[in-house]
Amino acid sequence: MEKKNPLSDLIQDSMAKVREMVDTNTIVGQPIHTPDGVTLIPISRVSFGMGGGGAAFGSKKKEAEDPNLGAGLGVGVHIDPVAFLIIKDGSTRVMPVAMPPMNTVDRIVEMVPSVVEKVEGFVASHKKKDGEAAEAEEPAPEA
Repeated sequence: MEKKNPLSDLIQDSMAKVREMVDTNTIVGQPIHTPDGVTLIPISRVSFGMGGGGAAFGSKKKEAEDPNLGAGLGVGVHIDPVAFLIIKDGSTRVMPVAMPPMNTVDRIVEMVPSVVEKVEGFVASHKKKDGEAAEAEEPAPEA
């Protein structure tokens, strides 16, 4: 006769639920067909973690009949959209999904192109003003 362990049952039930959530349809989603003949297939990144523990306590004699068990289990699943496969007229493209900046350094790196454009515009406008001011200061040629 197999000895039944509630902690083992708890872990097996939790893993079965995780398997239901994290299958191939979660990673490569169901195709989406648009009226104009484009097919979109979502691609995701799935990560999960699990931790748990437990202990049986009480007297050895009583444990054999009905063990006292203290147990806990935690499971976390994280799904990030990564890209879309776009299929149109027999050609396939990958369109990545932009990830939001994760920390201050990422935000700064993301802002650099717009800051450079603003600085270039500022410098160009000053050069233009300086050029116009120099033309205004030159005397007109005499006839």
